Amino acid sequence: MLNEREIDLQGHVDYVNNKNSTWKAGLNVKFDGATYNDVRSLMGTVVDPEWAVNLHEKKNYTVTELPENFDSRENWPRCYEVINHVRDQANCGSCWAHGTTEAFNDRMCIATDGKFQTLLSVADTTACCNATHCMSFGCNGGQVGTPWAWFTNKGVVSGGDYGQNELCFDYTMPQCAHHVEVEGLEPCEDIPKVEPQCKNTCQSNTKLIYEDDKVVAASSYNIRKVEHIKQEIYEHGTVTAAFTVYEDFLTYKEGVYQHESGNALGGHAIKMIGWGVEEGVEYWLCINSWNNTWGDKGTFKIKQGACGINQQVHAGLAQ
Repeated sequence: MLNEREIDLQGHVDYVNNKNSTWKAGLNVKFDGATYNDVRSLMGTVVDPEWAVNLHEKKNYTVTELPENFDSRENWPRCYEVINHVRDQANCGSCWAHGTTEAFNDRMCIATDGKFQTLLSVADTTACCNATHCMSFGCNGGQVGTPWAWFTNKGVVSGGDYGQNELCFDYTMPQCAHHVEVEGLEPCEDIPKVEPQCKNTCQSNTKLIYEDDKVVAASSYNIRKVEHIKQEIYEHGTVTAAFTVYEDFLTYKEGVYQHESGNALGGHAIKMIGWGVEEGVEYWLCINSWNNTWGDKGTFKIKQGACGINQQVHAGLAQ
């Protein structure tokens, strides 16, 4: 069956690199040997701007002169480690929870001038920002706007990567690679899909109290114009965005991505940390949740407007 067939990643690499595109392709170990089913299970976001129509839109922007290039990691060096932390959603469609929780995490650090360095729990968002609160369904996908409202109403606890065992609610699955042996990465097909379960207690090996550990946002809104997106990042830090992933995106290595080959695989959420211009092409600078063996050490540049990325951007102010 098509869904069980291995994706021809080498074919996309050859096509993109022979075309002299704005980006370079290569084989990323994260997806070496991956099937259509493997990858589609990670595409956990609805890419549809109509979902954002009834969400609060921030409109009170004033004209600000913005730089041609901007990177949140460089602008707020005290928060470099938090912003640059690349997570791995493993074999779970929780990109929606990663893109939102991570951006809120960055904004908490920025708002406190680097004093807040604690990682926030993607597992808590995945499990508890559910159908009741967020029209979201754990590893089966979710929204990128409603979790920001959940941060304002319920908040999110602390939580590190799988097995760190120092914070309230760590992620429940380790980093992984598909169908190949990679040192330091578990085979995705061998690890159990342990979906985070919503509960009101922290991990038993910590002394943290769940309700006391909650971090709450001050506001939630969507952003609709390119210049407003830039101004949001410039003033307050990273934002959440969603776009459509095509087969060739799996092979991204460097440069400014735009779709060149392959079919659509589904919607995906990431955090957007800056922007720039490369060889005349305006791009967004983003961090993915496919571990740092993918792309440019877990980061990528994407042409502004490509694959619908300008159409669903969300954020909120930290406390």
